[in-house]
Amino acid sequence: MVFIGVESKIQSINQMAQEVVIPNEEVVLGEELDHVRLITLNRPRQLNVISSKVVSLLADYLERWEKDNKAELIIIKGAGRAFSAGGDLKMFYDGRKSKDSCLEVVYRMYWLCYHIHTYKKTQVALVHGISMGGGASLMAPMKFSVVTEKTVFSTPEASIGFHTDCGFSYIHSHLPGHLGEYLALTGARLNGKELVAAGLATHFVPSEKLPELEKRLISLNSGDKNAVKSAIEEFSVEVQLDEDSVLNKKSIIDECFSKDSVAEIIKSFEAEASKEGNGWIGAVLKGLKRSSPTGLKITLRSIRDGRKQTLPESLKKEFRLTMNILRASISEDVYEGIRALTIDKDNAPKWDPPSLDQVEDEKVDLVFQPFKEDLEVLIPEKEESRWHGKYETTPYATSK
Repeated sequence: MVFIGVESKIQSINQMAQEVVIPNEEVVLGEELDHVRLITLNRPRQLNVISSKVVSLLADYLERWEKDNKAELIIIKGAGRAFSAGGDLKMFYDGRKSKDSCLEVVYRMYWLCYHIHTYKKTQVALVHGISMGGGASLMAPMKFSVVTEKTVFSTPEASIGFHTDCGFSYIHSHLPGHLGEYLALTGARLNGKELVAAGLATHFVPSEKLPELEKRLISLNSGDKNAVKSAIEEFSVEVQLDEDSVLNKKSIIDECFSKDSVAEIIKSFEAEASKEGNGWIGAVLKGLKRSSPTGLKITLRSIRDGRKQTLPESLKKEFRLTMNILRASISEDVYEGIRALTIDKDNAPKWDPPSLDQVEDEKVDLVFQPFKEDLEVLIPEKEESRWHGKYETTPYATSK
């Protein structure tokens, strides 16, 4: 499936996600069931968007349970009809006039992403409905990620002047061929079958069987990976891609999205669009050409860098990119993109610079420059200090 109408999709999601939050609402539920721990993202009316509170609670639960010898199996799911729609764009927009207003939640999220990727206990994500951007970072790295026919995945950040983040510059760069560049630059969406086929999820289970699978995992009461895998396979089915799936267009994607620059990618894609049977390309091209030129250039470089980087290096890079983009270091496109999509809803962003050839490589270089060592995300790679590096121990917090 091709993500046609990325802008309208993000807009509808954010309109639903920006409802008033009840102050005392438990945004994340954590249940302890003998050897099983169950996390429920609990903002169904907001499509389980990720807020600062959500990030803090997830980190607290995961640290406590990794250190708890009784906890063996961690299950995470979303309440309602979404797994998680990712971060709330309006939060970024509302903080645009305040210096580094979103720095804390950004830092905590990337620090958390590392711990999710490297978690010591068996994790299962039950992914039903929307799983976008940062929300998908709670799915893709898990030992087991179960999707359904109603799962919808995408990483559409580049289209609004942002970049593919929350570990996806690393994840996408390690997908087969140049599928990662395609997903990151176009915001293409994948369904449940495609996620399994692409290696972004491990099992496909029909949605009507998901509650029964959850009960089975809880009754299993064990984190033994083979036992968990066998339990999931009692409910899972083999995936057969639809004939028109974008994953069946691998040769075209690899040919076009292997080019050195965004401009060359678009030119190559245009050439393919003129060939018989390639009608699907037109809508994708239209979306690409409407996207932020700055966002596209930053995203392509980030994915390409990810091929040569470790996970910690990728997360540190993403933190720099996010903070430089939110600081409008070289462009205010991210705020213009959010404005056009979710504030004024005119879907007519005015990018600055307005075209790819006007986005100077030297300026793009600036947002990739390393920060001072103590201002980077502190990724604790030594086992004995695994849960060190929290935001409150950084100069960002202590200098307030």
